Amino acid sequence: MLTWLTELSPFFSPFNLFRYLTFRTICATATAALFVFFFGPAIIASLRLKQGKGQPIRLDGPQSHLLTKKGTPTMGGLMILSGAVASALLWANLRSPYVWIVLLVTLGFGMIGFYDDLLKVTKQSHKGFSGKLRLALEGLIAAVACWAMVAVGPTNTTGLALPFVNGYILDLGLFFIAFGAFIIVAAGNAVNLTDGLDGLAIVPVMVAAATFGLFAYFTGNSLFSSYLGINHVPQTGELAVVAGAVIGAGIGFLWFNAPPAQIFMGDTGSLALGGFIGATAVAIKHEVVLCVVGGLFVVEALSVIVQVFSFKLTGKRVFRMAPIHHHFEQLGWSEPQIVIRFWIVSFALALLGLATLKVR
Repeated sequence: MLTWLTELSPFFSPFNLFRYLTFRTICATATAALFVFFFGPAIIASLRLKQGKGQPIRLDGPQSHLLTKKGTPTMGGLMILSGAVASALLWANLRSPYVWIVLLVTLGFGMIGFYDDLLKVTKQSHKGFSGKLRLALEGLIAAVACWAMVAVGPTNTTGLALPFVNGYILDLGLFFIAFGAFIIVAAGNAVNLTDGLDGLAIVPVMVAAATFGLFAYFTGNSLFSSYLGINHVPQTGELAVVAGAVIGAGIGFLWFNAPPAQIFMGDTGSLALGGFIGATAVAIKHEVVLCVVGGLFVVEALSVIVQVFSFKLTGKRVFRMAPIHHHFEQLGWSEPQIVIRFWIVSFALALLGLATLKVR
């Protein structure tokens, strides 16, 4: 919204700052962080009062969680979403359709997660509503978003891009909608599975947001995209501002989520943030790079898939407990060890993803 003030820059030159994407991204990050810092305590107090017993803890999970995490309120994703969306609407150029598309995916997934959290809290069970119905709703939102991207994007929007290759290697046609929807839904649920320890998911999400924010900045700029050999997608540069808002809200949330957590993000936050990362990757044509940058989320999701299939086929478990962060807990790693080491892995994977910019 503040970008509209640039029209007054001939009369008041400081308004010219709002033309710069980098300036607005920094401001969006700071605004979202301050928003969550300021309103966070009141939101936590309200959620604790309304939820009473807080988020139910899985009885088949690590027994230490029953002692240390019982009674902690959930739905902390509301803090993240409110700060990120308010900041993005304030600092992003709302003329970019990609801002609206990505925000609608983020909010849509957040609403699904909120309903799931609500059922868990009211029923005091770790089971929410039907998994098939949840996936169907996520798929519908993601498919509509991909259709919108095709409608507003350039002629090559349906093309598949690979790292290490200039241009597009395959035009997926209408199949792109199904492909893109799968990427978004998979990202949402992978982040959801990662969210199991205090601070475990939010930092890798911020790292991925920073990485794709940088990709969006380059992809939306014709000069940078031409120099780097990546595909140019007009108007996606504004997603850097949205990414900055997500990072700022994440910083604010981490203040309250650091061990011992005062609040959990819940499915409200994890599904929304995963949807944001997936939708951004699809918008800027870096779907494959998402598997590298979000490699930690991929491993978490695969550990669950492998565990389920192995147990159904052979009756044996590959891991002591899935997702894989619980496996390391069973091996004797402390929670801070797992969280910090997984953070390190996410940083390394982000650097590997950024390296694809110059290896073409």
